Amino acid sequence: MEQNLKEHIRTRRQSYELGELTEEQVEDDPFRQLERWLKEAVHAQVAEPNAMCLATVDEDGQPDARYVLLRGLDERGLVFYTSSESAKGIQLAHCNSAALVFWWGELQRQVRVRGHVEVLSDEEADAYFASRPRGHQLAAWVSAQSRVVPNRQWLEHRMSEVEQQYAGRDVPRPRYWWGYRVVPHSFEFWQGRRNRLHDRLRYVRQPEGGWQIERLAP
Repeated sequence: MEQNLKEHIRTRRQSYELGELTEEQVEDDPFRQLERWLKEAVHAQVAEPNAMCLATVDEDGQPDARYVLLRGLDERGLVFYTSSESAKGIQLAHCNSAALVFWWGELQRQVRVRGHVEVLSDEEADAYFASRPRGHQLAAWVSAQSRVVPNRQWLEHRMSEVEQQYAGRDVPRPRYWWGYRVVPHSFEFWQGRRNRLHDRLRYVRQPEGGWQIERLAP
């Protein structure tokens, strides 16, 4: 590794001074708090404000993570869509516990979510798939997600084949393309603060269904 890069990695510092997070400021319900921060991220023109890192565990107990896009949010949970035959789909079939992380650097904020994952109904998945751009629908048929492919040309050739196959008609949802909902049992809202004394507020779901707010040490 280049010496200048090594030094940059070792010594890079950023002071977080844009805001604070107090118990008096936040909503009683973490879903409303997440909606508020999402709106503020959109207003701040954060690139892909609905991008979230999804962490799962494979059959060997090894962690895995990648970014997916939040496509639905209500009191039931956070929704994303993917292939059930992808690495994350296979891992979720083995272990339905997952974690999500949002990072909005422009606002010096992070949100962590932990919970279990459930599969959406066919009706919900069909409705969302029908709303996608046609090219995205076709790509769902082209890509055997997470599988090894010969090269880029192979993918482009498959795309041409699928375009011809569905020319002049609607593209149906592949049987392996599902919707997933993360049903949270905890949220953590993080606001960067000076000298690394960050604000961390965690919501923990209670047995009766409400939420307890706790402050965590940074």
